[in-house]
Amino acid sequence: MLKDLFEESIVNKVGGRFKLATLIQKRLVQLNAGSRPLVNIGSDNKMEIVIQEIMQDKIHLDTTINVRAAAEKEGGPPVLDLENLG
Repeated sequence: MLKDLFEESIVNKVGGRFKLATLIQKRLVQLNAGSRPLVNIGSDNKMEIVIQEIMQDKIHLDTTINVRAAAEKEGGPPVLDLENLG
């Protein structure tokens, strides 16, 4: 699954390498803080979970560079707030 990082499709899906790196980093912080994975891949590898969440369009960056679940695009649950984690 980590080979997916080298595919242009995942880079294009997110909007560039910087946005991809930002999304991965922010989502890993959320998972390490106890957020539940949005996919079930039968692995505890958080990097693989994040990649699958991106590939399955489960997460994206919003215009303020915050991570949002796909259901949160408009009027969904509140944004995953990384500023108030601790």
